[in-house]
Order: sequence, then C-alpha cells, then structure tokens
Amino acid sequence: QEQVVESGGGSVQAGGSLTLNCAASGITVNTYCMGWFRQVPGKEREGVAGIDHVGRTHYTDFVKGRFTISKDNAKNTLNLQMNNLEPEDTAMYFCAAGSRCLYGGHYDRDWMQTYEYKYWGQGTQVTVSS
Repeated sequence: QEQVVESGGGSVQAGGSLTLNCAASGITVNTYCMGWFRQVPGKEREGVAGIDHVGRTHYTDFVKGRFTISKDNAKNTLNLQMNNLEPEDTAMYFCAAGSRCLYGGHYDRDWMQTYEYKYWGQGTQVTVSS
C-alpha cells in the first residue's frame, strides 16, 4: 500500500531550524515527483518546495534561500531542511508524491499544484514563535 508519513515538526523560536522528514512506503522516492505543502486554518494549501524524479528542485519565493528539499534514496525519504524560520512559516506541513510528472506536462511550472500529487500524508505541525 502506497503511503507517505511526515515527521519532524515542532515548536521553535524565530531564526531557528527544523528538518521535516517524509517516509515513503509502497513507492520509491527517486522515481516520483515529490513536494512539501503547508496550510493554515482558513487558507488553501500552498506549495513550498518540489523535487522531480531526476532531482531538479523548485521553491516558492517566500522560502528561497531558507528551505532545502532533498531525497534520501537509501532511506526512501523526502526531507525539508528549514532554516531561519519566521512566525509566518507556522502551518501544518504536508508531504506529497505523484507520478503525473513522468508522463509529460510541465512539472517545472506546475509543481505547486495539488493535482500533480496522488499520495498525501497526514501532516506535521510547525510552530514558530517571535
């Protein structure tokens, strides 16, 4: 059964760091496009970072230079290193995986669209205090 499960969330002060992990089962991360999204109550889920099946990465403007997305193929995990966290980064963070990108399309443009991903985790909470 295909599944992704997030971990690593927590509470930090502004300027601190966290690393989120996403453990995949039933799928192989290095053959999927994968992404991190976040959501706060009352708002839509938004893309934070994406990485395709050959390792090309994409970031939304508000995390560029602070967050790094990566895959650990040996552990079959997706990671998100978050540095210099800001209170505005407070949200539930979700891991997602999809293979739609393997069959054409424009993942470089559409990585932040939820329709690119089939499998979603339950989320991990990140809280940044000022």
